[in-house]
Amino acid sequence: MIKEKIIFGIHSVQEALEAGQEIDKIYIRRALVSDEIRTIKQQARSLRVPVFEVPVERLNRFTRGAHQGCVAILAQVAYTELDMLVPKLFEEGEDPLIVLLDGVTDTRNFGAIARSAECAGAHAVVIAERGSVSVSADAVNASAGALMRIPVCRVPSISGAVGYLSECGLKVVVASEKSQHAYYESNLAGPLALVMGSEHDGVSPSVARLAHEAVAIPQYGEIGSLNVSVAAGVLLFESLRQRRVRIAD
Repeated sequence: MIKEKIIFGIHSVQEALEAGQEIDKIYIRRALVSDEIRTIKQQARSLRVPVFEVPVERLNRFTRGAHQGCVAILAQVAYTELDMLVPKLFEEGEDPLIVLLDGVTDTRNFGAIARSAECAGAHAVVIAERGSVSVSADAVNASAGALMRIPVCRVPSISGAVGYLSECGLKVVVASEKSQHAYYESNLAGPLALVMGSEHDGVSPSVARLAHEAVAIPQYGEIGSLNVSVAAGVLLFESLRQRRVRIAD
């Protein structure tokens, strides 16, 4: 069982940032102001590490030690730069298959999606810096270790990542239960960016507008929607099936 690793204390967090340690996020006590805290925020911003201001009670849950109002959560993996990964895949003759999570917040769903993505041969999972899951110990455990194997890209925004992938020649497909187009009627065999929406609201309108196509998974029950991790698995393995058929032809 993988456990969360933390660094606490202002100077310890500063040193970790300066040393280039992979940090997932930083929590700072709300209303805490000092030159050191300003420096931490500036360093974190330059490294695209999210910083959250929280009540002291939140910090006390991490440690009863002298946290000095500052706790950093170490990343379980080294994040991959999306704009370095995609060109490399094309250079290697691969058709990129990238999974983007637009507002997914449940770590178990994240872990299950990563597991399906790795098994289906996806090249990366993309998450946003804020308002999204991160590669926490719980997520790694839920993925059965898949998050240690598949590249994870953390980006400022999913809409920005979708725009970039579209410019690179990937077909952007969003999963939407409102679509009249069944997923198996879509071409999912070429360079593909598959966008899965949040557990409650689905794909955001700003991201959906950038997509080339929206697809649905036909359902005959009364519930009306699938769990996002189940839906991701269905679409990923349809993409794998189509890719194999294309290669066989």
